[in-house]
Amino acid sequence: MSRILLRGASHGAASASIARRYLPSIWSLQNLTRSYSSSGKEITVREALNTALDEEMAADPKVFIMGEEALLANTKVPTRTSLFFFFPSEQISKGLLDKYGPERVIDTPITEAGFAGIGVGAAYRGIRPVIEFMTFNFSMQAIDHIINSAAKSNYMSAGQLTVPIVFRGPNGAAAGVGAQHSQCYAAWFASCPGLKVLTPYSSEDARGLLKAAIRDPDPVVFLENELLYGESFPVSDEVLDSNFVLPIGKAKIERQGKDVTITAYSKMVGYALKAAESLAKEGISTEVINLRSIRPLDTATINASVRKTNRLITVEEGFPQHGVGAEISASIVEESFEYLDAPVERIAGADIPMPYAANLERLAVPQIEDIVRAAKRACYRAVPLAAAA
Repeated sequence: MSRILLRGASHGAASASIARRYLPSIWSLQNLTRSYSSSGKEITVREALNTALDEEMAADPKVFIMGEEALLANTKVPTRTSLFFFFPSEQISKGLLDKYGPERVIDTPITEAGFAGIGVGAAYRGIRPVIEFMTFNFSMQAIDHIINSAAKSNYMSAGQLTVPIVFRGPNGAAAGVGAQHSQCYAAWFASCPGLKVLTPYSSEDARGLLKAAIRDPDPVVFLENELLYGESFPVSDEVLDSNFVLPIGKAKIERQGKDVTITAYSKMVGYALKAAESLAKEGISTEVINLRSIRPLDTATINASVRKTNRLITVEEGFPQHGVGAEISASIVEESFEYLDAPVERIAGADIPMPYAANLERLAVPQIEDIVRAAKRACYRAVPLAAAA
């Protein structure tokens, strides 16, 4: 019911109120500086995802898209007024219906369990479905198909069955959509053997990782961030090539440094890069690692960096308990403990359901200043938390 009300809200006073409260925070993301070499060409994350889908559908007739609002994403003039169009978080499949037809771009009712199950069955037969959730919060309706069917069938069939399926859509906090639409599921899905879990940040990530996910023989959970869809990133000619793919399970060092390592994924990579700029002004050289892949996790790159910097900050939007940062911390303790010169610092979302109020929402997710303070503590440039308490 909550998502029906959200979709059906008009462009009246309620929409104007939400715009005043949250659009400044969305637009502020445009100011995050990134460590990408410019090639004279920039594309948005939305365009990167769209072109990746287009090229993979053109290359392989077995690839098809199924999900809610798939047809509306291809509508030139909105047929109704809703927050879906006010905040265009989707429209990733725009233009694909006209090109590939309704047999390969399939619009569904609000029934995640139904179309996710159909997708898994199709994958059993060697077809390559891309299942789109309007938000991964709704994937909980389909969790049995994702975990018990898609993730486990290859093992349970002794390798006789492959399940080449992609589950994609927005994950984590957006802006002003409350607890039931704001959760990060990276740690949830990454805890399940049989799944691959990818978390793109930039246009390069989105394009290269989605193409890799569609071509992969195993089920892939592809966690995007709604607030990054409209972000533009520089891309090289290599990235724009139709054969460009990124390796699954390999992190990217976005910024080289020697004093402290910061790991992050999705939107938090931008925050980490901004924090690194601030720290550089105070003489702290920060290495920023874009994880890209949560499962498999590139622990080799993380450990190599920590053995160089001797300090680690993990950053994520998800809950702190049993989170991605906790897994990374365990890896460092097991493999590189003797290299640490300071305790590992974990920056995560607050251990509460997401508040709706804008001021509380900001306090519930990591901010750039939180990362800066943690790095200073790790480098002994600030009073430790215990001493300040």
